[in-house]
Formats: sequence, C-alpha cells, structure tokens
Amino acid sequence: MQSETRKILESVQNGSVSVDEALIRLKTQPFEDLGYAKVDLHRKIRQGVPEVIYGAGKAPEQIVGIMGSMIKNGQDRILITRLSVESAEAVSRSFSLTYQKEAQIGHYGAIPSPDGIGNVLVATGGTSDIRVAQEAALTAEFFGNRVVRLFDVGVAGLHRLLSHKEEIMSASVIVAIAGMEGALASVIGGLADCPVIAVPTSVGYGAAFGGLSALLSMLNSCASGVSVVNIDNGFGAGYLASMINHMEAKK
Repeated sequence: MQSETRKILESVQNGSVSVDEALIRLKTQPFEDLGYAKVDLHRKIRQGVPEVIYGAGKAPEQIVGIMGSMIKNGQDRILITRLSVESAEAVSRSFSLTYQKEAQIGHYGAIPSPDGIGNVLVATGGTSDIRVAQEAALTAEFFGNRVVRLFDVGVAGLHRLLSHKEEIMSASVIVAIAGMEGALASVIGGLADCPVIAVPTSVGYGAAFGGLSALLSMLNSCASGVSVVNIDNGFGAGYLASMINHMEAKK
C-alpha cells in the first residue's frame, strides 16, 4: 500500500499540491489530546490507513468527540468497530453514520471503490460465525477491497466448500472463520495458493472453551501459509487482509 507521505511528495512533484501546503500536512500536530483520548492524526501518514475507533467501552459522547477531532483535521472517512445499537443511535444525532447491526460496525463517509490487487475471500464454517465474518468483510470493504463471501461451508459438509474451488483458488487472500474445532482454515490452506488468515470464533459447546479450542487448532495447522488472529477478531483479520491485498514493491 502506497504510503501517505509518498502521495504527498508525489503531489508536490506533479504540482497538484504546493510546497507550503505539503509542509502543513506533514507538520500538523501528530495527535490531539482530548483528555479522555489522544487522537492519532498522523497514523495515515505513517501507515497509509487512518486510526479506527474501537467503540466498546466508550461513551457515545467520547466517540463523537474523537470523530469531531478527526473530521476537523481532514479525515473524511471513519470506521468504528464494536459499536452497540444504542451508541450508534446516539452518534448518529451528531454525525451521518452508516451502521451495520450484525457486524456492530459504523462508518462515516462513503465506502471507496475497490483498488486492491484482487479479491478478499471471507469464508465461515457455519452460520453462527457470520457476525465475525461480516466484521472482517466490512472492514476490508471500507479499506478498498472487493470481498467475496462464502458462508456456512464448514468441514461437516465438505462438498459445500469444494463447490467453490474457483473462488478459493482465484483469491488474493482468504479469511477463514470457524468455531468448534476450527478445521476450516487447514482445509482452505491446503487448497489455496494465497495467504490464509484464520479467525477462531467463540462458537461451540463447553469443550470449545469460548474459542480456545479453535484457536489452538488453527495455531497447530499443518497447512503452510496459515496465520491466526485472536478469537472473534474479525476486524484484525479484515485489516490484515486489506494490507496483503494492497501490497506493492518498495520503491
């Protein structure tokens, strides 16, 4: 993914941004201290992607304050994860917000057109994993990726997964989401020639230990090219998938 700093410098080179304007953008205070939060205003310059707001545990007025700081400093798109219905309703009274209840994701600003190198495939073992899958898929879409969703293709009925071999083998990166024994990631890892991001979910009966069983299974996968994020961490998987799908040679 092309860094924001490079984009600024190239804009100066082609004349679309003046030297003075570029200096202002680079010298702007790197964060704003709101007392309850220090808003990272330079994250997009450092990482190519602006700060994302984690909504759980934050009061609606705190989320509104953080959003206000971001917007004031030129951020035109904001993603908020783990946002409750009640908080989304409260925030919507201050800013225009699109809210996806199933994924508990809200976003300010439009979803961009896809500009990644290929498709991000998001697959779930069962229907009960869809909440986490939608968090991953919407995160990836928010950061400019074309997402293909395959739901309920777990190993209990392997033919369901194998009927989608074309989508699996043509993806640039795959997010495999499963609870119970978490076997889906290993099966997909044995079929695909791209990176696989495994997401264990807390779905399962008592011995699943709230997702720990799936986590350990995925960490012990015998398939090469499988990496694992934390239990129920759809956001982390979608973010990482976007980074992989926007990789480019360092200049």
